[in-house]
Amino acid sequence: MSIAGARGGVQGVGRRVRPRPLLVPAAASLVLAAIVWAVAAPARFVNYDTEYALLWGHDLVHGRTPDYSVAFAPTPHPLAELLGAIGSLVSVGFGEGLFEVVAFLALGILGWLTFALGRAWFGTAAGVVAAAIVLTREPILSYGIRAYVDIPYICLLLGGLLLETRRRRAGTPVLVLFALAGLLRPEAWLFAAAYAAWLWRGGALRPIHVVLLVGAPVLWALSDLAITGDPLHSLTGTRSTAEDLGRITGLEHVPTTLPRRLGEILREPVLFGAVVGGVLTLWRLRSRAVLGAVAGVLAVGAFCLLAAAGLSILTRYLLLPAVILALFCGAGVAGWTALARDDRWRTRWMALSALTVLLLVAFIPSQVTRLHNTRSALITQTHILDELHALAPATKGLTCSIQLPNRRAVPQLALWTGRRPRDIRSAQEQRTYAFPAFIPTSQETADQFVLDARDKDRVLPPPPGDAVAPDDRGRYWLLYDGCPSSAPAP
Repeated sequence: MSIAGARGGVQGVGRRVRPRPLLVPAAASLVLAAIVWAVAAPARFVNYDTEYALLWGHDLVHGRTPDYSVAFAPTPHPLAELLGAIGSLVSVGFGEGLFEVVAFLALGILGWLTFALGRAWFGTAAGVVAAAIVLTREPILSYGIRAYVDIPYICLLLGGLLLETRRRRAGTPVLVLFALAGLLRPEAWLFAAAYAAWLWRGGALRPIHVVLLVGAPVLWALSDLAITGDPLHSLTGTRSTAEDLGRITGLEHVPTTLPRRLGEILREPVLFGAVVGGVLTLWRLRSRAVLGAVAGVLAVGAFCLLAAAGLSILTRYLLLPAVILALFCGAGVAGWTALARDDRWRTRWMALSALTVLLLVAFIPSQVTRLHNTRSALITQTHILDELHALAPATKGLTCSIQLPNRRAVPQLALWTGRRPRDIRSAQEQRTYAFPAFIPTSQETADQFVLDARDKDRVLPPPPGDAVAPDDRGRYWLLYDGCPSSAPAP
């Protein structure tokens, strides 16, 4: 299987495809982003990992060394930290707002890129179906609304695939996008290496391509070296955190975990349609399907490499393979339109398409319920964070450490109060509350505000006795102010 075949099939009779103006994709992406924002509103907040990128970018702007060794620190992503530093040049609030805007824009761009690839590979109808699938998958919307770096990463890789689809061996622009993606997630390095090998095979590899190929991993290693003294900190630190959190790791778990996680993202009808589309396009429209098939193999291969390296097997690491499968599901529904009218498989494909559509329609009620429940949960978490933000200024003048129920809001509170993450304690770990502390008003609030799903099974210490009144009370939080006289300054 090679990338070469994709070009001929997509372009059909070898016509040169004129570059499309950016106005249409930009407008379409903005419209899709606005629709997602309107449907999700008022849910919008920056997740734990990305908030640390903003915090570390803020540290860099203010001449402080980011603390990558703080307990349960996420993996540092150089491009996300750069964006955080840019936002911090204005203010912390602007930085958070910038990430929120980028989050919804990325979802809009993802929808348009999915449509554009589906249209280029299998026809307009297939592109519409694939985009509709992607923008209605609960995990994709959930991770996107919470500003995880995975959605922009997928957009950069899909952008590279679209450029290669439109112009064979496009070279530099594709590797530029892959290099940027490689500063968000290391899986992109495998895509860049495979593409560089494809260019070399065609005699199109240039020195600038080699620079772009090695640029992302080298810059990532240099960033780790400069901040921690260890060029492999991101690998070792992420592996250590996975062990601390008790995450599933190891290549031996991939065969059982991967299909289940893909099913969680896409649901059974989409997987069925993807099998139909994948088999039939690779058989009857091979030249159109081969680029997507190669991309899917690389995406799964990269996931397996992460598992083999001892990193967590997380659902969001499979979002890219899920998007590619959604493209093939679009082909399963509408790929028959690319067959000649006298092709005997056209009618058979239409029958399988009708079955796929019936299954998709049958699952609409359950999908709507999933989306509704996720939206409700995200809105509640948004309100919880907003209220914590409103109460945080009351602790700015305190000279002792602040306590939270767990580490979920540590980076946010550090940004809002000007503290270091090390100066914010976790009651769940210390098994007791000590003033000053933010305490959830109910178990429901505590369950909605966890860093890891297993936190719900870990008993929080009881709040202070009734004789001790909180200094401030909200719907979700109780703030117990004041420092013990013996408390050390942070």
